Amino acid sequence: MSAANLLVEREGAVAKLTLNRPEAANALDIDLARALVAAALDCEHDPAIRCVTLTGAGRLFCAGGDVAYMAGAGDKTAAATAELASTLHLAMSHLARMSKPLVTIVNGPAAGAGYGMALSGDVVLMARSASFTPAYGMLGVSPDGGLTWLLPRLVGLRRAQEIILTNRKVGAEEAEAMGLITRAVDDDALAAEGAAIAAKLAASATYAIGSVRALLLDSYANSWETHLELEARGIASAISGRDGREGVAAFLAKRKPDFTGGR
Repeated sequence: MSAANLLVEREGAVAKLTLNRPEAANALDIDLARALVAAALDCEHDPAIRCVTLTGAGRLFCAGGDVAYMAGAGDKTAAATAELASTLHLAMSHLARMSKPLVTIVNGPAAGAGYGMALSGDVVLMARSASFTPAYGMLGVSPDGGLTWLLPRLVGLRRAQEIILTNRKVGAEEAEAMGLITRAVDDDALAAEGAAIAAKLAASATYAIGSVRALLLDSYANSWETHLELEARGIASAISGRDGREGVAAFLAKRKPDFTGGR
């Protein structure tokens, strides 16, 4: 699954994706975007993978789209940029819709599309030295990577407007305080904390986690009654499945459940 620009490692039931263009600030070109799509599909459809982590190699998490790559397309810049954004968005969609959790481990500064990628985790851990910067305004472009969808849902419309329009940099402590991330972590403890969270999630009831992810993702679009019906169908389906039966049996026997994942 690994490519030169995207390292994919397995640690038990956890798949670890690492953006691996440190010499280019882990900026996204079309090859890296395509590698992310391939990895996302593998993670989504491999039942042995029960949690996915995403981080960056080197000092930065991700500087966003590779501006030199886009500008290098000459009079086809618009087409190259559209292809790059659409390919990245396909990868992000599969990572968001898979029935297993995503943990983003923000090891350093994230900008542009890297900002949206960082925020897209179910759990977002951020090194205290890291920061977020939209960076679009300085290039005279509008956002991609889901930033205009994620940011207002996390911090509210008014604050999202200010952050994106004024290109405001947000450090880890402020990001935690405003609810942008799950928590800030000391730099030297970040990798271990990420591994511990991923291992805990991988040992959980994966089918139920997939249902939770889908319900939360669709919660803003559904009516109240529609969402209640989806919740009712979801819990009925989960409780009759393998993990649901194990969870109920463990609860009644007053023991720790041993979830194996799947329906």
